[in-house]
Amino acid sequence: MSFFDNFFEDIGIDLGTANCLIYVKDKGILIDEPSVAALNTKTNQILAVGHEAKKMLGRTPPHINVIRPLVGGVISDFEMTREMIHSFLKKLNEQNIGRFGFRKAILSIPNNLTEVERKSVEDAALSAGCSKVFLIESPVAAALGAGLLIEEPQASLIVDIGGGTTDIAVISMSGIVVSKTLKIAGDRINEEIIRFMRDEFKLIIGDLTAENIKISVGSALPLDERLEIAVRGRDLTSGLPREIIIKNSQIRIVLARLLKTIVESIAEVIEETPPELVGDMLDRGIFLCGGGALIRGLDEAIKKEIGVETRIVEEPLTCVIRGIGKIVDDFERYKNVLNLSSPTQINL
Repeated sequence: MSFFDNFFEDIGIDLGTANCLIYVKDKGILIDEPSVAALNTKTNQILAVGHEAKKMLGRTPPHINVIRPLVGGVISDFEMTREMIHSFLKKLNEQNIGRFGFRKAILSIPNNLTEVERKSVEDAALSAGCSKVFLIESPVAAALGAGLLIEEPQASLIVDIGGGTTDIAVISMSGIVVSKTLKIAGDRINEEIIRFMRDEFKLIIGDLTAENIKISVGSALPLDERLEIAVRGRDLTSGLPREIIIKNSQIRIVLARLLKTIVESIAEVIEETPPELVGDMLDRGIFLCGGGALIRGLDEAIKKEIGVETRIVEEPLTCVIRGIGKIVDDFERYKNVLNLSSPTQINL
């Protein structure tokens, strides 16, 4: 390491569909904000990113677009993604972190991205100011963050239910043995809740309201307690404001089909797994992480259908970034889990 290396920071980025988290070497998670940006189309200026931009969803005049630049774990708006990352890195600069630049960035990506999609993620980080970019599959990072011993010849089955994708992967010897990625995750659940409210109650609601319903009363199994939430929206017939009470049993019906698909996909991954590793799963169980892991009773529902002990990892929302943080802090030890064939870089 040269003298000048002391002036540059190494970082990890969990660039998720719902949230963007940034880990700085030896300093921890310093950015945890929604992956949302607000653009003034008249001036072509970024008005806000993160928490401030999310507050604007569904509340802006026509000339202000609130954009979620990642859809299904893939960059759908490259320019906005770059500006969003740049804005988050600028927030670090304001804390006197990375003022001379960011030497190395490790980014998580969903499984099964195409080379073009991988390149777009790399280019977004490079354009935002990172000198060298490495990629890691989200399930591998999540397994590291959960404290699983992925370097051993034993199976770890991790299910990462994020905002845009659900990644299911069997990991052994620092690599993915079998995996599957679904476009069914938090955002799709919100869409189904919006559709349900429109079809069943003739009430139009927005994304934030749907997300609040999911968090407040969503469940995978019947609950002993009765949960209700008051939902406000626009009446489809009259166009006027209206409020109704929604019960957890009604939302469970909405979730049932989507969660059934996730459970069936877990079973398919297990069916494709070598027999020796399947035996390990009975001992170690299935590990859930991501925001979707917090749906009430989901772990019990999976255990009931699959017949394997299912656990929610500690702090499931930050599991992936904590795994990336381990690599950032001890790069030499963990670099074999990265895509090191041809790291994309620019010269400082």
